[in-house]
Amino acid sequence: ASSHDYHLDRFLFELFPQGTGFGDYAPPQLPAALPLAAVQAFSIDDAATTEIDDAFSVTPMEGGGWRIGIHIAAPGLGIRPESALGEIARARLSTVYMPGRKITMLPEEVVERFTLSAGRDCPAISLYLEVGPDYAVRGSHSCVERVPVAANLRHHDIEPVFNEQTLAEGGPEFDYRRELTLLWEFATVLEAGRGKPSANPQNVEYGFYVDWAEPEGRVDIVERRRGSPLDKLVAELMIVANATWGKLLAEAQVAAIYRVQAAGKVRMTTAALSHEGLGVDCYAWSSSPLRRYVDLINQWQLLAHLSGEAPPFTARSEALLSAIRDFEITYAAYAEFQRGMERYWCLRWLLQEGVAETTARVVRESLLRLERLPLFLRCPSLPACNPRTRVGVAVSAIDLLSVEAHCRYVATLGEAEDAPDVEDEAVPE
Repeated sequence: ASSHDYHLDRFLFELFPQGTGFGDYAPPQLPAALPLAAVQAFSIDDAATTEIDDAFSVTPMEGGGWRIGIHIAAPGLGIRPESALGEIARARLSTVYMPGRKITMLPEEVVERFTLSAGRDCPAISLYLEVGPDYAVRGSHSCVERVPVAANLRHHDIEPVFNEQTLAEGGPEFDYRRELTLLWEFATVLEAGRGKPSANPQNVEYGFYVDWAEPEGRVDIVERRRGSPLDKLVAELMIVANATWGKLLAEAQVAAIYRVQAAGKVRMTTAALSHEGLGVDCYAWSSSPLRRYVDLINQWQLLAHLSGEAPPFTARSEALLSAIRDFEITYAAYAEFQRGMERYWCLRWLLQEGVAETTARVVRESLLRLERLPLFLRCPSLPACNPRTRVGVAVSAIDLLSVEAHCRYVATLGEAEDAPDVEDEAVPE
């Protein structure tokens, strides 16, 4: 077996001892009649996304302003908590992501049934915001409907023509330019209202693209700054949806699962408390029901509230509390595995590209982070340096089973004041 399979098989043995198959389940049944929305919605995702949970629409209103629609896929309409599919989602709790592969929370044919694919009328929960010419939100309402999805926009197609530069200087015409520009302007107002940035533009993220045409896979690692206009647009609309629906459920005294942040610590609870990091009064994950079980629970609760039915979960029910406990443990384990596989593929990239010497910056003491890769290495030979100092290093003895490498100091190259920041959670202890 390959080194890749060694790591994958170890993860599957621990977290998927019964395998990754789904077993028997009845296909989801949809309500016979859902009203058709009078919109043309579009989604914004990266090229690899198949679980398209969210889409947007913009409709001018008489007398000025717009009705902005945030449309979330509604698998909760066809899946019940106690059904075989509900039990599958409860067992997996989330989609597992790793470079080059993923293990979906729901079967592929079920995802395909509910994903917001272009050219279809898709069942969705819609949040409509009535927005004035000054971008102030003057009203909102939620409903369950079929939403015509006109386009699935992809980052790699849109970002070259929709970015900080084209917004400042003007750029070429393209489909949805007007809608995207309006939503971005609205997002900047939402961000200012929260008093918190949706992303630090100094932070970078990395996309891992594995070509399995080669037997062992060939990896391409692409650096991308966070906080682009597209990032901000999507982030702000998701925040307003999760905050609005969280507040709606709290005011209706319908149980929900909230993400709460106080004194820097994020936790999940059934109490509708504030999220200090986002600057919102409450925040209920609701925008990714195809890939996170917490969002699916909140969707079931929201669907029940909107239809006037009894919600399937109560605030103190063991089913809800155990779901929170299990989700937090499992979600953390999936994230740790993803980070481990990203480290593996960084080392594979160094071997693939024949990199023997490269540059890095000092994080602290002997810990370095390579430039251009999200890879941290220990360098015992590093002399005393200030954090962020740029250094040249030699990398050798790469071990793909222990996921380690030997790093030797070569030279000091100067301060790296403009180096992009790294998210705290990514830095090893």
